[in-house]
Amino acid sequence: MTVTSPAAGQQTDPPQFRSAAGVHTIPVRHPWWWVGGAVVVVAIALFVRLLVSNENMRWGVFLDYLFDPEILDGLLKTLQLTALAMVIGLAIGVVLAMMRLSANPLFRGVSWLWIWFFRGVPPLVQMVFWFNLATLIPTTTVSIPFGPTIAEWDTNSLISSFTAAILGLALTESAYAAEMIRAGIQAVPRGQTEASLVIGMSRAQTMRRVVLPQALRIIIPPIGNDLISMLKFTSLVSVLATPDLLYSAQMIYSRNYQTIPLLLVATAWYLVLATVFTVVQQQIEKRLTSSHGSSVASTSRLRFLPSFKKG
Repeated sequence: MTVTSPAAGQQTDPPQFRSAAGVHTIPVRHPWWWVGGAVVVVAIALFVRLLVSNENMRWGVFLDYLFDPEILDGLLKTLQLTALAMVIGLAIGVVLAMMRLSANPLFRGVSWLWIWFFRGVPPLVQMVFWFNLATLIPTTTVSIPFGPTIAEWDTNSLISSFTAAILGLALTESAYAAEMIRAGIQAVPRGQTEASLVIGMSRAQTMRRVVLPQALRIIIPPIGNDLISMLKFTSLVSVLATPDLLYSAQMIYSRNYQTIPLLLVATAWYLVLATVFTVVQQQIEKRLTSSHGSSVASTSRLRFLPSFKKG
């Protein structure tokens, strides 16, 4: 097949377009969508039927213990564990991220080693280790290196099950938070930092006013996911007999043998807390996005004004 081009000077006919009128369109059919939807609806109906009609669920027992004082005390302990572990973990994570971004090779190496270790060891193993630290170090002392001892404590009484749980959760969180914060800071273009330094801002001002506000938009979503993960990780402390939400439910069903209803109580409260955390995270993300959008719009208007005057 050969394609010939029109000779020079020869007039060509204008392209002919076909009108859409009279064209019969046939919508794309998706029969498997209907089949898959029917399977999903039947599965949901069977699950709801199981929840409603199964007498072993004992919804009456569930309602009796939903606001039981022992359950609410465990719920408060779970919130304390989550909050303390996140605050301590984020504080250490910020320091580790700064060390990873430092020009000092010793700081970078120590930070990398910390992150490698605590990201690789499961939090449950850490909790058990910290709880049994007294077998390795019977007494904890504060002293001047190679000098006199200033203070001394019994390690067994110093590290309770609650302290061991906080250490295990917070140190694990610090490793993950450091990497998230570092990634957020590195996502901000380097040119903005250089421009801030050129106009006379110090490095601290540049970090506080230019880099961190932009990095927060990137850091907040994974930190929010980490918060919900931390809420679930707190259930691990039940192995240390720390009276969190799950352990409180376990103590109750060990007395009345109502295992399923008490586990449903714990599940319901975990879902409530996770939902609240998710809503708060979404609100923070919306606020950060709207503030960033308004700043971009104002910057665009400022850039437009000189060109408008010139015209």
